[in-house]
Amino acid sequence: MSSTNETFVTSATPFCVAYVLLWFPLSSETFIYREIRELMNLGLRIRVYTMYGKSLKGCSKEMRAFPGKITRMGIKSFFPILGAFFRALRKKPGLVVSLLREGFFRRMRNLEALGENCWCFMAGFLLAEKCQEDGVDLIHSAWANGPATAAWVASRLSGIPFAFTGRAGDIYPQDGLLAEKSADALFIRTNNAANVRWLQKFCPADQQDKVKLIYNNLTFRKTKPKERHFEPPYRILAIGRFVRTKGFPQLLTAMARLRREGMQVKLTLVGNGSWGRKLFRMRKNLHLEDCVEMPGFIPHDELENFHEKFDLLVVPSVIHYNGDRDGIPNVIMEALNGGMPVVATDVCGISEVIRDGETGFLVPQRDPAALANAIRKMLEDSKNAQKMGLAGKALVASMFDTQNNTQALANLYFSSVRGQPNG
Repeated sequence: MSSTNETFVTSATPFCVAYVLLWFPLSSETFIYREIRELMNLGLRIRVYTMYGKSLKGCSKEMRAFPGKITRMGIKSFFPILGAFFRALRKKPGLVVSLLREGFFRRMRNLEALGENCWCFMAGFLLAEKCQEDGVDLIHSAWANGPATAAWVASRLSGIPFAFTGRAGDIYPQDGLLAEKSADALFIRTNNAANVRWLQKFCPADQQDKVKLIYNNLTFRKTKPKERHFEPPYRILAIGRFVRTKGFPQLLTAMARLRREGMQVKLTLVGNGSWGRKLFRMRKNLHLEDCVEMPGFIPHDELENFHEKFDLLVVPSVIHYNGDRDGIPNVIMEALNGGMPVVATDVCGISEVIRDGETGFLVPQRDPAALANAIRKMLEDSKNAQKMGLAGKALVASMFDTQNNTQALANLYFSSVRGQPNG
C-alpha cells in the first residue's frame, strides 16, 4: 500500500466511484456513511446507488442531509430495470444469457438471500446504464452479497471495473456467488485481518493478493476519558441489533449468575431486532426486570454521551451454527475511545482490538460462566480496568485513524483503476 502521505486523489482528479448498497444512509451503517463523506472530503466524486428505496428511520440529522448524489431503485424501478434488461439482451444476447446461467439461479443461504440476490442481479442491468451515464470509473459494493451481485453484473455489461468490501454477515456463510465475484473483482477490501484468509479462499490461486486489509475509518470525539468509579451497583452496557450473532442470551444468563453470586450489577441492553421478544421473555423468566433495562434503539449520535453513564461494555458475540458472525463491532472501538473497558468474546476480528489482559478481557463464545467471571474480575479491579481502557484508546486511535485509513482507501481505488503502483 502506498504511503498515506502520498495523495493520488485530489479535488482536481476527475475520478468517480460508485458506491452500491441496499440502503443509504442507514442508521446501523454509520461507518459506511462516514467512509463516503471522508472520501468526498478528499476530492473523490462519489455516486451512491441503492438497490432498495429510502429508509431513514433512526438516521441523524447529518445523515439525512447527505449532500451527495443518491440514485435509489426499489420497487418503483421495476419497469426501468426490466427495460434495461431487454436493451442489454438485444445488444449483447450472448453475454446476458451467460450472466443468467452464472448468477441468477444460484443456491443461496436462505430464501431472503435468494430474493435479495435475484433482485440485485436484475438491478445490475439498470446500474450498468446509470454508471455509464454518470461517468463512473470504479463500481464498488460496500457489501459482498446482493449489492456486489449488482456491481458484478453492471461491470460485466459496462466494462467498468468493480470491487467489493467483505465484512461479516455478508461473507459468513459465503454468498452463493462469492467465488465468481471474487474472481472478477479488481480487488477485495476487508476491514479486519481475520477475514483476509477467508476471502482468499474464494480467489483464483494466483490472485489471492487482491484481498486488501484497510480498517474502517471511524470518527472519534476528541475528549478526555471519563474517570469511572466502579462502585456498586456496577453499570454494564451492551449495544447491538437483537439478532443471532450478538450473543445476548448468554449475557442475560451471565447476569443471572452474577445476581445469584450476590454481585450488584445493572445492565442496559440497547437495541432492537428480530430477537427482541425472545430477549424480553428471557429477561422475565430469569427474573431480571429490576436489573436489566432494555430502552430500545438509541441513535448513534446520542450514544457517545450515553457511554459516560457506564463502567463497562460487554460484547458477547457468537458464531451462529451456519457460520454467520460479527467482524469487529464498531461499538468496541467507540467505547475504547472513551476509555471504557471492554469484556468481549473471541470471535472473528475482535481479538485484533481486545488483546486479552492488555486492552480488555477476551472469553470463549457461548460460555456464560466465563463471561460472568470476566465481568466480575474487571469490575472488582478498577485500577487495572481503567489502565486497559486507556491502552485500548491508544490502540484504536492508531488502527482506526480517519485520515490514514481514508487516504489508504482512496489510494487503493485510484491506483487499482489507473494502474499506479500500490504496494
